[in-house]
Amino acid sequence: MDDDYVEAVLALVEDVPAGRVTTYGALARAVGTGGPRQVGRVMALHGDAVPWWRVVHADGRPATCHGGTAVDRLREEGVPLMARGRVDVRATEVS
Repeated sequence: MDDDYVEAVLALVEDVPAGRVTTYGALARAVGTGGPRQVGRVMALHGDAVPWWRVVHADGRPATCHGGTAVDRLREEGVPLMARGRVDVRATEVS
């Protein structure tokens, strides 16, 4: 994986403010290459140093890594959750 791509994804994640989210697909579109899976790969390999819990699936499912702590972190930041712990992406996505 290209280091420039990794850096671009991580920089965008760092800019997501507390209480807001973005999706893997939105990050891929913002970078301009790759897709949600490539962004997910970056997050899996390099995302520990950024607010990884603010990146969710398009349907609002939080990441399941880190022992499933994403939901707790999102709640602490005041992110509204819907049924089954999903994020209301339309209400909280960074544009």
